[in-house]
Amino acid sequence: MSVAIRVIPCLDVDAGRVVKGVNFENLRDAGDPVELAALYDAEGADEVTFLDVSASSGDRETMIDVVRRTADQVFVPLTVGGGVRSAEDVDRLLRAGADKVGVNTAAIARPELVAEIAARFGSQVLVLSVDARRVSGSTTTPSGFEVTTHGGRRGTGIDAVEWAEKAAALGAGEILLNSMDADGTTAGFDLEMLGAVRERVHVPLIASGGAGTPEHFVEAARAGADAVLAASVFHFGVLTVGQVKDAMRAAGLDVR
Repeated sequence: MSVAIRVIPCLDVDAGRVVKGVNFENLRDAGDPVELAALYDAEGADEVTFLDVSASSGDRETMIDVVRRTADQVFVPLTVGGGVRSAEDVDRLLRAGADKVGVNTAAIARPELVAEIAARFGSQVLVLSVDARRVSGSTTTPSGFEVTTHGGRRGTGIDAVEWAEKAAALGAGEILLNSMDADGTTAGFDLEMLGAVRERVHVPLIASGGAGTPEHFVEAARAGADAVLAASVFHFGVLTVGQVKDAMRAAGLDVR
């Protein structure tokens, strides 16, 4: 049985404002997160994802407030990630109104965190975010894709496909696979990376990084994505959620 493909706008939030750049640099202000989330809800988004890109402890309260205000107005599921380091962080975000919580760097440092969160709140709450880039000639990354941290600036030597597989086994309910090479380029998703992870991982897979045209979303779904996520094309009015869904329907894909 195939599950309908979800379309997810992603809002990168920095100190309470939505920002967007290319390859995580040259950030531009893209508006108020609560207003944008409400707009995407009205457009038919299946979920909305917030990533706290400043994620320093000082901005944590700002993000909790953004989540709370958004949850009051927006009725699609809300995923929040960025700077989540403990089961307590997850608890606070869920209490503020998040439906799912994304974990990235802290899980790389301590994989047991994945199992702890899944045991306490259920796998369905936990989205493992994987920021991966292409590498060549590395002995530690046989797939050719390496997990990075710090917005793609720091390599870990960890194989992205193996890490996704391990995290799913530990209890991650979904994998958000973000191509650092494609991020913000609007040149298309990294289909090879998607396919490599899809072969080994059986939990839902969210494609992220590189969307520029409706066809790109179709290609990602055909490569095995259960959900497609984008930021720039939605924030700057290049595409609407409806246009993406229409294109996927026209391609014979099942969308919500």
